[in-house]
Amino acid sequence: MEVPKILLVEDEILIQEILLAQFDESGFEIVTANDGNQALAELNADAGKFKAVITDIRLPEGPDGWEIARYAREHVPDMPIVYMTGDSTHEWSSKGVPDSVVLLKPFAPMQLSTAVSTLITAADTRRSG
Repeated sequence: MEVPKILLVEDEILIQEILLAQFDESGFEIVTANDGNQALAELNADAGKFKAVITDIRLPEGPDGWEIARYAREHVPDMPIVYMTGDSTHEWSSKGVPDSVVLLKPFAPMQLSTAVSTLITAADTRRSG
């Protein structure tokens, strides 16, 4: 069985490492991008290989997390999206994509893996139903 791949867009290396460990334990393969430009490059190469996108909202270069999510949804309309932010939750209703989740930093890594798994299950159910 193929290991599900997730695109993780996060510029803080310490947070990346913590989340990589969590998702490794949960049976996912993580592809990391440190900024919006790297994220778009990964999505351009093959957006369909990802089961979900997890993105920080504020990124150092290129598009922000809101734009990355919209771009991912243009390529895979039911792509599960989880936003991570320290201060942008109030913008989620106007800038976030439908059927997404936003987590306010700091959060427990298990919260993130649970949110991702729930969204992936819902997307898979919609596809097969």
